Amino acid sequence: MIKVLFVCLGNICRSPLAEAIFNHKVKERNLSHALSADSCGTSDYHIGELPDERTIQCAEKFNITINHRGRQINRLDFKHFDYLLVMDRSNYDNVHAIMAQHNVTHDRILMLRELADFQGINEVPDPYYGGEKEFQEVYEILDEAIEQLLDKIEAEHINV
Repeated sequence: MIKVLFVCLGNICRSPLAEAIFNHKVKERNLSHALSADSCGTSDYHIGELPDERTIQCAEKFNITINHRGRQINRLDFKHFDYLLVMDRSNYDNVHAIMAQHNVTHDRILMLRELADFQGINEVPDPYYGGEKEFQEVYEILDEAIEQLLDKIEAEHINV
């Protein structure tokens, strides 16, 4: 089983949406036996909270269910997940600082958007201070990047 962890700051907007899109696409590809995903934040701002209401509404427009409560990344995540996919540079740096703090390593920490061709833009913008338009934009970015992520994982791990 290949396990993927999506990481953002508070774990209420981008990363739970990415987790839900990923799991939805995994079901569509009949790969639930081989792939799973979770999400977390680098901060402790929203531990135990449901995703942002706008995130849930955005997912519902595409018939995607979000079943998640906010959590913070912990040292066990570095052992249990094969891929850590981070939404932006700040959280990428935060993940590396957390690894150093816990004296752990991981060799597959990637900026999610680096996997897709986005004209050199590597970050998934945080829609928290925006509105429906910004959440829709993030959905489209995640949808495309996750499609390419799944193609990569299938090629490297499943269709070997």
